[in-house]
Amino acid sequence: MGINISEIVRFQELEMTALMGRTIVIDAYNWTYQFLSTIRDRFTGEPLRDSKGSTTSHLSGLFYRTAKILEAGITPVYVWDGKPPDFKLAEIERRQAGKEAAEELWKEALKKGEVEKVKLYAMQATRLTKDMVEEAKKLLTYMGVSWIQAPSEGEAQCSHMCRKGQAWATASQDFDSLAFGSPRLIRNLSITGKRKIPRKEQYINIKPEMLKLEDCLKELGITQDQLILLGMLVGTDYNTGGIKGIGPKKALDLVKKERTPENVIKAIEARWVHESDPMKIFEFFKKPPVEDVEIPRHRLDPQKLKELMVDEHEFGEERTQKVIDRLSGAAESQKQTGLGKFLG
Repeated sequence: MGINISEIVRFQELEMTALMGRTIVIDAYNWTYQFLSTIRDRFTGEPLRDSKGSTTSHLSGLFYRTAKILEAGITPVYVWDGKPPDFKLAEIERRQAGKEAAEELWKEALKKGEVEKVKLYAMQATRLTKDMVEEAKKLLTYMGVSWIQAPSEGEAQCSHMCRKGQAWATASQDFDSLAFGSPRLIRNLSITGKRKIPRKEQYINIKPEMLKLEDCLKELGITQDQLILLGMLVGTDYNTGGIKGIGPKKALDLVKKERTPENVIKAIEARWVHESDPMKIFEFFKKPPVEDVEIPRHRLDPQKLKELMVDEHEFGEERTQKVIDRLSGAAESQKQTGLGKFLG
């Protein structure tokens, strides 16, 4: 879910070619969950499965999208969430209850043949399991793609790596990485291309979008601390929904008026309905658990990749081989240009 302040910030639209030679750290959970929730049967809402009943939507999304990113000359590094902070547990429990409720609504919509509701509730009921994450890590390893296990929140680790110069930008659909201090955020990298408009026979071309933290703060006229507070007011992963009646514009006015964390929190304490202590959330964004890491390098393993996708999960052999051939070409190209050469 994460922070959403899209209505008060302006992104710079990019061509994929503008990211060539860049190392991009990716919020792995965000992307994998997105693939799992969207790659589904349009009529039943069911995810893709192999004949053994194992879910494969997440593998499909990661496999084909990562291949396109590598072909574009981009070096992806996926970063997985670790242990959530204790104060997030109440929100996790609330989400689980919401998923269970959505699953019941999904079943009802199926019985009534309400196709649009079927897809909506199926997406809301999505669960990303530990086994799915482990399979995704295995897939990335066989593809020759680097991944990191964060000690806590993945976007915090992504932001730390960007600030250290190990990567150029964080890729996510959420804005949390900006609150954690990532100098650049790239959106739509996971969905770039032609997309159908829901309920219409029309298509739009989606391109990557970039937002620089420095430009964002300057345009909004706020500090990094105030950006964190703004996020808390509209809602974060630790206080979903934020403060009732406060959207991004009102939140911006409030943080500018009250200025400091103490004053902002005091101004909204009577309307704070979440279990999490607001000051703890603020301090977590300021100093999250992160680690200095070396980015591991993996070699493309065509044989193991084919065994995983074709033999184990029954992806089409011909199409899978074509992607493997493209990956081999991308790997050779990266050898010639130098892996992760252009970080600046």
